[in-house]
Amino acid sequence: MTHPFRRPLLATEHSVYDGGAETLALALARAWGLHLHAVLPMLSNPEFQAVAPQVAARADAAAAERRESLEAMARAQDVELSVRVREGPAIHEIFVRAAREIEADLIVVRRRGRKGLLANMLVGDMVGKLVASAPCSVLIVPRAARLWLRGVLLVVEAGGPPDAVARGAAMHAARLAAAIATRCALPLWLVAALTTDAGDAQAQQMLDALSAPLTAGGAAVRSLVARGALHEVALRAAAEQGCDLLVLARDAPDAQGRSRGWSSGRAQKAIGAVECPVLLAVRSPT
Repeated sequence: MTHPFRRPLLATEHSVYDGGAETLALALARAWGLHLHAVLPMLSNPEFQAVAPQVAARADAAAAERRESLEAMARAQDVELSVRVREGPAIHEIFVRAAREIEADLIVVRRRGRKGLLANMLVGDMVGKLVASAPCSVLIVPRAARLWLRGVLLVVEAGGPPDAVARGAAMHAARLAAAIATRCALPLWLVAALTTDAGDAQAQQMLDALSAPLTAGGAAVRSLVARGALHEVALRAAAEQGCDLLVLARDAPDAQGRSRGWSSGRAQKAIGAVECPVLLAVRSPT
């Protein structure tokens, strides 16, 4: 059976905050028989390293320990793992560069690091920057999350003006969600979050357009229309339908590295609201 992903990349600092992402990435690689790539970041400051070489030496030693620890985890689970240690001025830039180097089609990353003022609502600052510039799909994982076992949920916004770009991104996300659900033998729910006063019929038409090619391909799809903001609908639908993987659509970044729609905050709120992994399905530019 064709895998939804072929070259996953675990983006981790191997801290206490990365445990969920590491556990899920290893479980996914083992379940699907994939070779897992991982990147460990090291913040670089050439000027500081020149005047304080002992600090650089300690950082190198710490990175080596983290690498050995990750490799031991993979061996214990019989997972093939390749770990890269990369330096750079910003952690999210290191992760993005590594994804491009290996031509990754999925980045697995934690949801948050150290708790901040909005830690209970939004993703961490590093993760937000990573998502905004990632060249491929990103799987954002809470600390306590595990590999999905109950159901896959795709939530799309409905009620706005027709938008070919948004429709294309939603269709790509639907196909990817269906591939995951089929591969894992799980139910797939397509939910339209109706955020305007538009009628339910318009939202249902959107769902029908998304589900038609999926059902024609053999996927078992269930759909419904729910009124409310994206994050409210996602939280409610995940609980009511018993789904433990949420899928959202996102376009690939433009030439300036910006991703349309991400900075609005709607996706961040949805990711922060649910306690399951969230897959941001990226449609690469044509």
